[in-house]
Amino acid sequence: MYGEIERFIKVWISAILGLCYCYYIAARIPKGFLRLLSLLPILYLFIILPLNISSPNLVGYTSFFLVQLGIFKLLLFSFNKGPLALSPPNIVHFISIASLPITPKQHPPTNKNNTTNTQKPKWLLPLKLLIFAMIARFYEYNEYFHPHFILVLYCLHLYLSLELVFALIATPVQTLFGLEIEPHFNEPYLSSSLQDFWGHRWNLMVRHDKKTHTVYNHVSCTITGLVGPSCATSAAMLATFLVFGLVHDLIYYHVTCVPPTWEIMCFFVLHGVCTVAEVAVKKVVLRCGWWLHRAVSGPLVVAFLAISVNWLFFPQLLRNEMDRKSSEEYVILVDFVKSKIYH
Repeated sequence: MYGEIERFIKVWISAILGLCYCYYIAARIPKGFLRLLSLLPILYLFIILPLNISSPNLVGYTSFFLVQLGIFKLLLFSFNKGPLALSPPNIVHFISIASLPITPKQHPPTNKNNTTNTQKPKWLLPLKLLIFAMIARFYEYNEYFHPHFILVLYCLHLYLSLELVFALIATPVQTLFGLEIEPHFNEPYLSSSLQDFWGHRWNLMVRHDKKTHTVYNHVSCTITGLVGPSCATSAAMLATFLVFGLVHDLIYYHVTCVPPTWEIMCFFVLHGVCTVAEVAVKKVVLRCGWWLHRAVSGPLVVAFLAISVNWLFFPQLLRNEMDRKSSEEYVILVDFVKSKIYH
């Protein structure tokens, strides 16, 4: 394990050095193709660096931060867009924003009714931390639980691990730098529709970077004149989900080190098609004065998410025993924390 941590530190030192190059050299190159050309070695570096780590948890988060966050932020930066184009005041700000789940708010919302801006109870995060610790302990008794219950645990594990790690990273950075940052999640289990889940509740920072600047707007603006605004919007949504699928397949390759099976791509294509269909149906039924109460639509959405995740999202990880390796690491972490608390 110590050797794995050493490799993890070396990977991040390499990533930080690459971002120093971006800040001191690439940033001085005029925006556009020339700056993009100067950033290509760093983009390639971010793709190959996670391959040096074998720990499922460490490589998963490293790949997510460098590939899904870092690469897209640098692509936007090459054209002077996105969070890195706001001229961070120093190199520490630049590195933090480029490589961590942090996107400063450009125009903080003033609408008090905005669901993503609602103050959450202070006890909610500790409760999630407690549930996560319990899940890590449950993994020791997998053989006693029904397979369907284990799959429910995997869904909770996925959500809670992301939210807790993001909060653990974002909170000190926000405190030290005084930044007001975009929220990461907005209680996705309360989603009333797929559009609500993907657009307003799940991984909001990544959705903002890819949809608003990188994929959605470009596709929509390019084909609006050819197919009309309605079809262009649908095509842009599908293109965004397609990019999500490609990026997640790369992350899965980093984690499992086996060729992609494209199941994860099918997962995002399925959700893209269903979200586009849902938006189209909602426009029709709302004109007729019909609507589905969230007490009904909410459980349907959660059920669809759980079924599709267990059908297409988890199988590749389970076949390569990533669940066992990951749970063993979390059990070690929980035991380490307990040993420090009680001794």
